Amino acid sequence: MKKMMIILLFFLWVGTQTAGAEEKGTLMVDRFAGGLDNKGIPVGWNLEKEPGSDSKISLGQEEDGHFLRLLSVGDAFGLKKEMSFDIRKYPYLSWKWKAIRLPKGGDIRKRETDDQAGQIYVVFPKFPSMINSRSMGYIWDTQTPIGLAGTSTAYSKMKYVVLQSGPAKLNQWITETRNVYEDYKKFFEEDPPTVGTVLLYINTQHTKSLAECAYADIFFSSSPPKKE
Repeated sequence: MKKMMIILLFFLWVGTQTAGAEEKGTLMVDRFAGGLDNKGIPVGWNLEKEPGSDSKISLGQEEDGHFLRLLSVGDAFGLKKEMSFDIRKYPYLSWKWKAIRLPKGGDIRKRETDDQAGQIYVVFPKFPSMINSRSMGYIWDTQTPIGLAGTSTAYSKMKYVVLQSGPAKLNQWITETRNVYEDYKKFFEEDPPTVGTVLLYINTQHTKSLAECAYADIFFSSSPPKKE
């Protein structure tokens, strides 16, 4: 009887926690406090592309919390986390990022210089997913003006908005929030399918240079988070 009571109380507690999360209207992607797995990847993530031998994936910690750090040395790689949910319910994507080094001469507007330190994408699979999935991305570029939006030079179904550009805010944590639902409708001119993946990417293979960027506190929410 005592064992049954403990089990019942456990499930009641779980239900309370789930309800609380729904009340807060937040869908957490990661705070990067879970460490790395035996492959050197943050727990819960998978490689989108293998980094080169000189590139690096690492985790760090500061007073405000944990963070992910990506270093690209003349190559391109990314991390992806599979998540399935309706973007209408959690339209706001928020995160903190800090560009440490920008690819020399990087410019998203040209195929031959299309390298960026900071890239975060929300991927919407559509069958067949290899050629038809949509991606809505947010960029920290080296030269492209802030606010410029466009289509990827590598993939026609990848749209982006440049949120930060240049070295003026290097080594500073910047907090961003975007209404992904509204951005998707604006740039794809259609209603979005179900979200499938969050992707963090970094590349320097075109400019043959270095880039480094850190991420922290990535989450979706039903309403804009309060400014600190």
